[in-house]
Amino acid sequence: MTKEDDVTKTADGNVTPGTIGAVLHSAARYDLQVWLLTLGRERVFREKILRLVARLQPGEAVLDVGCGTGTLAIAAKEHVGPTGTVYGIDASPEMLARAEKKARKAGVEVVLKNAIAQALPFPDAQFDVVLTTIMLHHLPRKARQQCAAEMRRVLKLGGRLLAVDFGLAAREQKGLLAHFHRHGSVKLPDIIGLLSEAGLSSVESGAVGFRDLQFVLAKVPCCAR
Repeated sequence: MTKEDDVTKTADGNVTPGTIGAVLHSAARYDLQVWLLTLGRERVFREKILRLVARLQPGEAVLDVGCGTGTLAIAAKEHVGPTGTVYGIDASPEMLARAEKKARKAGVEVVLKNAIAQALPFPDAQFDVVLTTIMLHHLPRKARQQCAAEMRRVLKLGGRLLAVDFGLAAREQKGLLAHFHRHGSVKLPDIIGLLSEAGLSSVESGAVGFRDLQFVLAKVPCCAR
C-alpha cells in the first residue's frame, strides 16, 4: 500500500472521516471550475454527456456518483422523465446543499445522499445507468478500485456506466483552469482497465470534446452473475 492510499483529507487539507482522497467542499469553487472547463457552455457539455454518450432513456434509474452541486443529476432527471428516477451521492454536505437548492429551483425531484463512492448506500442491481464525471481523479488507486466495484454492484445486468475525467495531469495543463484544477488525472487506458477489473466491458471511449476530458462507456454483460 502506498502512502497515497492512507490519505484521508479534503481538497483544502482538512480531514473528512470515512473518506479517502480529496473531497471538494467549496460549492462555489466547484461551479466556477465547471464554468471555466466548459467556457460557459455547461449546458451543452451536460447534454452531450447524457444524450450522445450515456444515451439516457425515459424510465431509467440513474445514479450520479460524486454529483457535486447537482447540475448533471438534474439534467439526467429531465432525460428519464417522470417514470425515471435519479439519485446523486457526494461526500460533501455543502455540495449537496447547493444541489438541493438547484433541484428545488428547477422543480425537479432528485434524491440526494451524503455518502462516499467506496460504499454506495444502495442494494445490488438497482440502477440502469451509473454516471461519474470528473471524480475518479480525486481518489487514490485503492479507493478507485473500491469505487468501481461498488458502481458495478449497483448496476443491473446490461446496465451502463459512464466515466468522464481529465486525461492530463495538472502540470501538463495550461491556462486559467490549471490554476484551479490541481488534483491529478486518470489516463484513458487506466479507466478502461479499472472498469474491466470490476467486471465491466468497455464499449466506447474517447475525447468528450471539452479540453482534455475523456470518457469510457462500459456495460455489465447480460450474462454476468
